[in-house]
Amino acid sequence: MRNLISLVGNTMMNADSVTAPAVPSRSGVAWKVTLILIPLITLGLLLWLRQLEVKALRQRTVSSYGSVPSFQLTNQNGQPFGSPQLAGKIWIADFIYTMCPGPCPMISSRMSDLQKPLEKTDVRFVSFSVDPEKDTPQVLRSYAERLQAEPGRWDFLTGPKSAIYKLSHDGFKLAVSDGSDTQGIPVHSTRMVLVDRHGQIRGYYDATEPEAVTKLLADTNHLQREQPK
Repeated sequence: MRNLISLVGNTMMNADSVTAPAVPSRSGVAWKVTLILIPLITLGLLLWLRQLEVKALRQRTVSSYGSVPSFQLTNQNGQPFGSPQLAGKIWIADFIYTMCPGPCPMISSRMSDLQKPLEKTDVRFVSFSVDPEKDTPQVLRSYAERLQAEPGRWDFLTGPKSAIYKLSHDGFKLAVSDGSDTQGIPVHSTRMVLVDRHGQIRGYYDATEPEAVTKLLADTNHLQREQPK
C-alpha cells in the first residue's frame, strides 16, 4: 500500500514538472497581423492612386495644335498612301528610320505597344522614314514584320526626302535634319503625334518618357468618345 501511495505521489510530481505550452502574447499576435496588413494596405493605396491618375487623364482637355497638310507617299507594300487613306480616322504618327542607332527602336516599340489596347478600334498607326533613300518599301516591310505590325493598320512610309522633311517641320511642327551638318545621320523628333478624324493634331508624346503610352492611350480614348465613328 505504501508503495502504491509513493508511486502515485511521484507521478503527480512528474506531471507538475512538465512545462505548459507557451501561449502567444497579445503583442506578438498584433505584430504578425501588422506585418500581413502592411503590404495589403500599400497595394490598395497604389491601386487607388492609379485610378485617380487615370480618371484625371480622362477628364483633362485634349488641345488642338493645327492641321496636318495633305500628303501622298508610298507604304511598305509599294502602294500609294497618304491623306485619303487616313480621312475620317484617328491616327498616331512618328518619325523613325530603320538603321537608327539611337531612339528609334524605343519609339517603334512604344508604337507596337499601342496595338493591343487599341485593337478593337479603327485607330491607325503611321511611321514616316526620315531616311527614305535607304528605307525602300522592301526594307520597311522587313522592319514592320520584326515589329509584328498589323497589316492594313500600321503603315511605314517612304518617298521624296524633301516632302517628308517638309511634312515633319512645317506640318507636324517637329524638328528634323538629314545630319549633313553633324555626324551625317538623320536627326529627328522622338515625339509621337495624335491626329483626330478631322486631321487636327491633338497631342505630342515623347516616346522616351515612361508615361508616354499611358497619356497617349488616355487621349486617344478621349477622342474616340468625342468623335465616334
